[in-house]
Amino acid sequence: MDGDEVAINRDDERIGAGRALLEEILSKRKGKPVEILTPQRGPKRALLELVRKNAEHSFNQRFRVLKPSSRAIAEGLQAALGLERAPRRIESFDVSHLQGAETVASLVVWENGRMKKSGYRKFIIRTAAPGDDFAALKETVGRRYRRLQDEKKPLPDLILIDGGLGQLHAAAQALEELAIINQPLAAIAKKEEIIYVFGQEEEPMALERHSPVLHLVQQIRDETHRFAVSFHRQRRARRDLHSELEEIPGIGSKTARKLLTKFGSLDRLRAAGLDELAAVVSRPLAQRLVDYFRTEVEQKR
Repeated sequence: MDGDEVAINRDDERIGAGRALLEEILSKRKGKPVEILTPQRGPKRALLELVRKNAEHSFNQRFRVLKPSSRAIAEGLQAALGLERAPRRIESFDVSHLQGAETVASLVVWENGRMKKSGYRKFIIRTAAPGDDFAALKETVGRRYRRLQDEKKPLPDLILIDGGLGQLHAAAQALEELAIINQPLAAIAKKEEIIYVFGQEEEPMALERHSPVLHLVQQIRDETHRFAVSFHRQRRARRDLHSELEEIPGIGSKTARKLLTKFGSLDRLRAAGLDELAAVVSRPLAQRLVDYFRTEVEQKR
């Protein structure tokens, strides 16, 4: 018996075991014996073959829909948003804060079918009032594209905003003040997953939830949100650490900033030796830090 025959026999064994198990399950449900038969010829065999081909065709079609090429998805996005060309580069923005505190914004880049992390940017909001997401977004978009104008660099094929109509219009206003016109601009609302295209706001798009185009937009939006939240948390942690350091006698805002710049975290600061600390601050102050952290450890025991 050759290898092909062995493989066929093993397949037959697996099929037979599966058929026996299915017959057992169906028999229990029906309350009487059920036998599964496989027609070998005639009309029933032809019908079974037709069912098999239809199932195979449906599977192949479904597989192609679920895993299209990045180019096909970009072309689908072009058609969905009415863009002049399939986007090669998408830049996406989001704003993050906690009750208006430590407001920051993020920019992530999708280019040629993948996220381009070297193009990511972080923004500390300077002028917007705390809690004013629209003003923060306007500031961020304005700063980004004013810089591109100054550096004479091309604009992206699409600007994507994490948010709804308010965020969309804030971004559009920033572009208008820079005299940037005909720039493709869209926003995706989180809860409804509705896409608003600037200039077509009265006809928002709700793409089919399995659409690869929607999945792409969601992927970019979610990465933008993740990046913004991560930066915001870093800022908050740094602010909290700064405040904690200033509680130590003799350490003011300027000294705390120097220590943070050098060591980056409270854990690294605690682990630093006297000589390491004395390289940043005076030796008496370094000794005071060592004593402070030693006392802190002893109190926790």
